[in-house]
Amino acid sequence: MLRLVWDGISFQVLFVFLFVFLLVADYMKRRKPKDYPPSPFSFPFVGNTQFLNLTDPLATMQKLVDKYGNIFSLELGRQRSVVVSGLQLVKEVLVTQGDNFLDRPEVPISAEVFSSLGLISSNGHLWKQQRRFTLSTFRNFGLGKRSLEERIQEESRFLAEAFREEQGNPFDPHFKINNAVSNVICSIVFGNRFEYHDEEFQKLLQLMEETVRLHGTFMSQLYNFFPTIVQFLPGSHQNIFRNWKLMKNFVIERIEKHKEDRNPSESRDFIDSYLEEMTKPNSSNLREENLVACTLDLFFAGTETTSTTIRWALLYMAIYPEIQARVQAEIDAVIGQSRQPALEDRNKMPYTNAVIHEVQRKSNIIPFNVPRLTVKDTVLAGFLVPKGTVMIPNITSVMFDKEEWETPNTFNPEHFLKDGQFWKREAFMPFSVGKRACLGELLARTELFLFFTTLLQKFTIQAPPDTTLNLQFRLGITLAPQPYKICAVPR
Repeated sequence: MLRLVWDGISFQVLFVFLFVFLLVADYMKRRKPKDYPPSPFSFPFVGNTQFLNLTDPLATMQKLVDKYGNIFSLELGRQRSVVVSGLQLVKEVLVTQGDNFLDRPEVPISAEVFSSLGLISSNGHLWKQQRRFTLSTFRNFGLGKRSLEERIQEESRFLAEAFREEQGNPFDPHFKINNAVSNVICSIVFGNRFEYHDEEFQKLLQLMEETVRLHGTFMSQLYNFFPTIVQFLPGSHQNIFRNWKLMKNFVIERIEKHKEDRNPSESRDFIDSYLEEMTKPNSSNLREENLVACTLDLFFAGTETTSTTIRWALLYMAIYPEIQARVQAEIDAVIGQSRQPALEDRNKMPYTNAVIHEVQRKSNIIPFNVPRLTVKDTVLAGFLVPKGTVMIPNITSVMFDKEEWETPNTFNPEHFLKDGQFWKREAFMPFSVGKRACLGELLARTELFLFFTTLLQKFTIQAPPDTTLNLQFRLGITLAPQPYKICAVPR
């Protein structure tokens, strides 16, 4: 009987039946709980991928905020997300109810490389243990002390000399800045710096730059939402996996070298300290695969974010020469030309400090923060956010909120000045806030001040002749400026 029925079913009827079955299954799976945040229309199977705008994701997100308010939901592939905007709601997620949104979701393109290891992607006890150990180790190697400041000052001199070698001619400062910033974190992690003409290290920096950029491509984003299908297709995601493998090999080689020549009684750097910590009781979570992931996290995050911010800073100075002139006047008055800038100068230089903060606000390099994962059912702004929901704190909405900033869309250092003194603003959160805030914030802030003031002490940054610079960004892991050339004219 069944065979007769089966033989009587045409291929078209079977196809329609399967299609309807999949539609019903998809609908049942996507049913939202009561009191769930509002959302745009979601297409079967693909969800809200119509909003996957890689040319201007900030504008797309703002349109959704304007339509649905400061809390709404999105479905991208099988991933269910809730976006929160505005200072109060972002603080609610990151601080007030931060423990309910403390974990990281698994991002497929990152999971292929790190799984749930390292400092950024790990959760629970492993994350707490590694973060605590890393902060302690950084302090041991000079974080917040004069020794690390002197290391950054030395690297600032090397960078200024590299700029001087260009003799005022147009050049792209990208990899010089990358190398300088990376050398600071490398001195802590690997125990040494790399010369700007080191071919092997330059190739590594180029791999990192390409990887950052490729994360913003269509195929890489598509992989995050449909990994089981896209993994078999060619595209930028395959290049990312190849690049990460090469960068991991670089780190593994240095770990092996450390294991060969380390002295257990004297730790030279982060890798030595981690290898020593692995030998202690109650350190079963601290395995070599975690060391590789932590080292890559520190190398990558410790280079890319600060380097990108400095590149934005020089671009803004070239576009706004009147602001640059005021910074240089303050440098001349407080520091002069006979000595190098020091961190203790910062409190005497409110305008320069305000300019650096405004660069961070306006460049907005991590516009949607790093996503969080809801660890328990939580009520947020009257809506139910179920356990397992990905949370996206819309930092852009805070850094450009017209209720918080006088001229949010204008580059205006006066945002951080009050009665001539530096003014710390609650709505300024480029390093995030709460327990998952950037652990390298103190290091990054020190680097930004010393690199920026050293370069402007020695050079005037100008656009090349007959060139009009612009502030268009390039989307990747960070929002970075489009490649540009400047002239560093010695003062």
